Amino acid sequence: MVTSHPEPRIALVTGAAGTMGKAAVAALLKDGVHVVMADLDEKALDRARVDISASCPSIDVGRKTHLSPFDVSNREACRDAVRRATDAVGSINILVNNAGILTNNKALETSQTEWRTVFAVNLDGAFFLSQAVLTSMREKRWGRIINTCSYAAKSGGLTAGTAYSVSKAALVGLTFSLAAETTKDNITVNGIAPAYVRTPMVTEQLTDEQRKRVEEGIPVGRFCEPEEFGHVVSFLASPLAGFITGEIIDQNGGLQFD
Repeated sequence: MVTSHPEPRIALVTGAAGTMGKAAVAALLKDGVHVVMADLDEKALDRARVDISASCPSIDVGRKTHLSPFDVSNREACRDAVRRATDAVGSINILVNNAGILTNNKALETSQTEWRTVFAVNLDGAFFLSQAVLTSMREKRWGRIINTCSYAAKSGGLTAGTAYSVSKAALVGLTFSLAAETTKDNITVNGIAPAYVRTPMVTEQLTDEQRKRVEEGIPVGRFCEPEEFGHVVSFLASPLAGFITGEIIDQNGGLQFD
């Protein structure tokens, strides 16, 4: 039996002002989900909401979204943000841990500060927010946690740096660990591992030569579009994905088969 979702469905999407975050928010809004949009900069969130409104003209985006600027690397800020969102719109039952920063420095060029900063955003934030929402999900006996991982975790980073690649590998481990301990609570925890989504974070950190070489090296011959990522978020958040947990869905255009 497919377990129906609670009403209302309320999602918290981090990194919501970025290209992939906006795609995830738009996909969830189209599914009737109320979305708490989280990012560091409130002005960037305002601009993102305008962009999403333009792409979803049939949805009252202003009414169906709630803006929440905070730093995911700060545990107390994560807890406070979840409390504020719960007070404002209700309990979070879908968490999309999408906030992330990319660096391209390999091991010998990676400073301690870079290492700690990348892990604080890419891994710690996902852990802190998962902690903050799990009690409510368990009480309601329904929840979805979706982590934005990366092909870099599996490849070691084709162009991505050491800190980024290792932080995403650790996020895969967190996904497995949370999935193992929450299955009995009707909570699913999954990851999406894209390779080279067409975002400024990727394309602007590559030279023209690197970009051309990478694109030619992807068997499908192109970058992943943000809307394709958003579609997978939508699926994993749906009731019909309730039999999938502890899974990392590769979105790498054929770079590697499992």
